[in-house]
Amino acid sequence: MSSEKKTPNPPQSGSDPGAADNFARAVKQATKGKKGLPPVHLWDPPFCGDLDIRIARNGQWWYLGTPIGRLELVNLFASVLKIEDGKYFLVTPVEKIGITVDDAPFVAVDFKIEANGTQNLVFETNVGDETLAGPDNPIRVVRDPETGEPSPYVHVRRGLEALIDRKSFYRLVDIGENRDVDGERWFGVRSCGEFFPIIPSVEMEV
Repeated sequence: MSSEKKTPNPPQSGSDPGAADNFARAVKQATKGKKGLPPVHLWDPPFCGDLDIRIARNGQWWYLGTPIGRLELVNLFASVLKIEDGKYFLVTPVEKIGITVDDAPFVAVDFKIEANGTQNLVFETNVGDETLAGPDNPIRVVRDPETGEPSPYVHVRRGLEALIDRKSFYRLVDIGENRDVDGERWFGVRSCGEFFPIIPSVEMEV
């Protein structure tokens, strides 16, 4: 019997409606009996091609142009999501497939304020993750170069971010404050003792 290790067959992008289910079964097998999120940072499998999976800016997952309505499947895929050199992949210990992400892979749909001697902001994502904003999970804001419209993000895990939805962003603005940052006055929010600038204070006065 040959001991040669078999290389997984690469998924056929856009041509096999069952490819996503096949990969889901592989993920379940790889994570069977294990608690918590899979250790994808320890997995370095070979690239096996792309699947026609897309995460839209609003957090909706699509497969072959059709929304994935099974929340269990979305959560399963989200648990093995990985970013490398700005590209997104779903991984198991033996295979890595590329997917498309329009903006951030997650959306922060809510947050709560926990007071423990300091203000702590805990965000919840559309796939049920919680992330405590702070030095390890910063909040950052990107401004549209033409309109100036802000897009706020919070780090979730291992380079993966969540776009903070509009209602949550408005709530952040309600609890914001002004502080000096590198000699300039900024409006922003605090969490875990860290101040995260959102917009120059002078623009709030216009």
